[in-house]
Amino acid sequence: MRKKTKVVLFVTFSVLFLWGVVGVIDYFQVKGFEKKPIFSIPTNTADDGGSGTYKGLGYSFEIEGNFMPEDEFPGVTHYKYYIFGNLIDTALRD
Repeated sequence: MRKKTKVVLFVTFSVLFLWGVVGVIDYFQVKGFEKKPIFSIPTNTADDGGSGTYKGLGYSFEIEGNFMPEDEFPGVTHYKYYIFGNLIDTALRD
């Protein structure tokens, strides 16, 4: 294999790996009902400190939660996780 092809493959797999790591970190942040996603950008949020839509590279979240300091049980209470517009996971905290 030529050196240029190896470099292109290495860069491609590195980018895909980093995208996967970022997506998994955001997913487990939200799935644990603890925090908002770290690497996603809030695009449509409510005035409660964090509920709304968060978009990453190829994935997004719709979350609802208790994000105000005075809330008794802070964190995410409901989320929907999408990859490329397809619903992958949804959960509701009891």
